[in-house]
Amino acid sequence: MIFLIIGQESHFVIIDFLYSNFNPVKMKAVYFFVIFLFCASYLEAQIPVKADTIKPAEGNVKKQLKDIKDTKKELNKDSIGNQPKASERIDTTIQNKYGDLLRDDPEYNKKYQLWKPAVEIVGLNAILNIVDRYALKLAFAKTDFRTWNYTLHAGWPWGSGWKWDSDRFGNNFLFHPLFGSQYYNAARTQGYNYYSSFAFSLGGAYMWKIFGENGMPEREDLINTSISGAFFGEIFYRLSSNILDDRTRGTERVFREIAAGLINPVRGFNRLLQGKSFRVTNKEVYEKNPLNVSFYAGIRRINDSYRYVLGKGNNNLIINAQFDYGNPFEDRTRKPFDFFKLRVDLNFGVGRKYVDNITGYGILFGKNLHLGKMSILVGGFHYYDYLDTKSFELSTIGFGGGLFTKLPITKTSDLYTNIHLVLVPFAGNSTQTGPDTSQ
Repeated sequence: MIFLIIGQESHFVIIDFLYSNFNPVKMKAVYFFVIFLFCASYLEAQIPVKADTIKPAEGNVKKQLKDIKDTKKELNKDSIGNQPKASERIDTTIQNKYGDLLRDDPEYNKKYQLWKPAVEIVGLNAILNIVDRYALKLAFAKTDFRTWNYTLHAGWPWGSGWKWDSDRFGNNFLFHPLFGSQYYNAARTQGYNYYSSFAFSLGGAYMWKIFGENGMPEREDLINTSISGAFFGEIFYRLSSNILDDRTRGTERVFREIAAGLINPVRGFNRLLQGKSFRVTNKEVYEKNPLNVSFYAGIRRINDSYRYVLGKGNNNLIINAQFDYGNPFEDRTRKPFDFFKLRVDLNFGVGRKYVDNITGYGILFGKNLHLGKMSILVGGFHYYDYLDTKSFELSTIGFGGGLFTKLPITKTSDLYTNIHLVLVPFAGNSTQTGPDTSQ
């Protein structure tokens, strides 16, 4: 009996046969078959290389991570087709065209039980009430069983038990959404998707109006905190995901954790509780997309008189930051906010109005198409506008359709267009006449 084992790494071929009644012709056939299997065992299967995976046994971990990132930059540049070329190194079932994950790895980002984000939202509201009541001495935060009985009987938000208030513009249309983003991330950072997290944002906002304040509940606070809170919440979640990298160690890891925590405080807190701030993985575990951040700065003068082009007036420092996230022309299945644009203008020198305007939009659903050489994205978008200038105040929440196109003109230039049709179901503005720099 002849027993042969032919192998390379994990590929083995086992030949077992009897050679009684020896026949030279048959043996030649057997030898040919054995040689064929031997050669076949050395052929490489077309298996995609695992994404962003470090192998500790193969040397310096930091150098491996640097090499991975450098290779991705080189191989995954946008081609003339407005997205990286197809590569066998990328498994398109779990990665985008840039080699990054299409979704958070569920093995390392599990979905927690419903009660955990709910308890966290209760804690957020309790802390806010304590700060407002005892540190800031705000009268509306003095709540008890008597006030709860009153607000609990206010009925539905569209009924007569609720009202439209006249609080400060920045408080209603900016700070409420920013705090609502933390309700949202109480769920989003614990494994819930965009739509489920919005429900938590709405629940947290409703809870605050009923139990956190003692007066008649206000409708616009509920709207701004929940809807615009989800807008900012998803943006903060994705920006912090682009910063985090659980493969890193040492000083780099510390700075990444701090930066992500500043952008998304609830995520930073939850990472500490979940042990994610200190865990080290050998592969990427968060969804990422291309991100371009632009900064501009300059001086702006507002004339005291409209009669002169270069008249007397105050000079103000302005700083602009713009975030362009995701490639609208990458062929992929679209998810909420895998493509968004956000612009922030800061103004220093006009009273207390430091935030001059914030505008942006994020995709909710869409589809990528091609018409000849033209790449197209069509979809539904969520829009947010906040303008708080010396001359006027205006904020809107909008939903509508957007059409983006990109057509190569030459090897170095493209024609880029975008058209939007937006329905604004909710907006607010100041009715005060004349300049207002008090808030």
